[in-house]
Amino acid sequence: MGDATRTDIELALTGIAHGGFAVGRLDGRVVFVSDAIPGETVIARVTDDSKASFWRADAVSTVESSPHRVPHVWAEAGIDRPIHARVGGADFGHIALAHQRELKRDVLKDSLARFGKLDESTIALLLDRVTALPGDEDRGGLAWRTRVRLHVNDQGQVGPRARRSHDIIVVKSLPLASEGINRIAPLADNYGMTGSVDVLSPSVGEPRLIVGEQKPTVIRERVGNREFQVDDNGFWQVHREAATTLTDEVRAAIDPERFDPTALNLDLYGGVGLFAVALADLGGPSTRITSVESDERATEHAGENLSEWVGAFAETGMVDKWLRALDARATPGERSRLAAGTVILDPPRSGAGREVMALLGRIAPAQIVYVACDPVALSRDIAFARDHGYRPTRLRALDLFPHTHHLETIVTFVREQS
Repeated sequence: MGDATRTDIELALTGIAHGGFAVGRLDGRVVFVSDAIPGETVIARVTDDSKASFWRADAVSTVESSPHRVPHVWAEAGIDRPIHARVGGADFGHIALAHQRELKRDVLKDSLARFGKLDESTIALLLDRVTALPGDEDRGGLAWRTRVRLHVNDQGQVGPRARRSHDIIVVKSLPLASEGINRIAPLADNYGMTGSVDVLSPSVGEPRLIVGEQKPTVIRERVGNREFQVDDNGFWQVHREAATTLTDEVRAAIDPERFDPTALNLDLYGGVGLFAVALADLGGPSTRITSVESDERATEHAGENLSEWVGAFAETGMVDKWLRALDARATPGERSRLAAGTVILDPPRSGAGREVMALLGRIAPAQIVYVACDPVALSRDIAFARDHGYRPTRLRALDLFPHTHHLETIVTFVREQS
């Protein structure tokens, strides 16, 4: 960083970029600005000028405010606070909730065009809006998080981290977190340790704390009339309605005319089997599905969660290596059943990537249902899928993370007829 990092600049902001940044230009250089809204003119402080082509900055005041600007839902993240003292985790909290979804839709549209190489008419057919989850409108997009990680500093103070920093901010409440988390979160405590404190409020049982590196405890999460076994420190969807909503959306994304329950169906990056169960419930007792997950503990739980289906299996493995081995050993009969299969894909934020999409192209399932938490990674994988004969036929965008720039997208791919 050079001297420009101490510079305040006035910028007119004209667009929104992936990552939640409003976009302006200064002497031809792109500037990505946090805590701002397209259409505003702001005073922004440059925080990173290390790139020749763009700078990063944080808004410190508004010259002309957007009509969509509202008081920040988390006081400790507001524009009136010093940049270094703004808590992270609610980077859209200063924007009216409905407009947040419009901005997320704009980012997704841009990603689908730039990285997915989809034309405007195809995007218009696929993407209508970003949809709120049940209850979020009534709650103003608050009280949705069922898992929060807090940190303890050298003075024993507990709180979330500042944005883009390891500094800990002492806060009075956690407005995005559920009532159960706020009831037990140790915000006023002073710990004789450093490290982390996880606070979670599962759908079955009471809220709990995980202090430091505790041995995992098995808890239950309820989705509809089913309960899932999962470690208390393991991965589970964080929004209180996410697991139920995504289960419904994955089922709706499966094209029934291309779904054969007895084919070799796959659930990749399967976790504890949430989506494998969704598919197996749809297919009935005869369903065959293999869930693949790199975390051994999650795989064990997936095996338990899928135990009522005799044709369901859970295997531990890295998805790329597992698919390579499958491709190498598959018999002609297995290839035929794989080609009739449905694949559910729920990769990490970085996406499935070129190799995994190429391997799926070789295995050639009848359809792929892709659950994505990053629009750029998804769009790159859409381009890879199209290289291997698949086209997106259905897309749903969900506001799984209100008051942040994140969203979830579920896309159905089908194989082009040769």
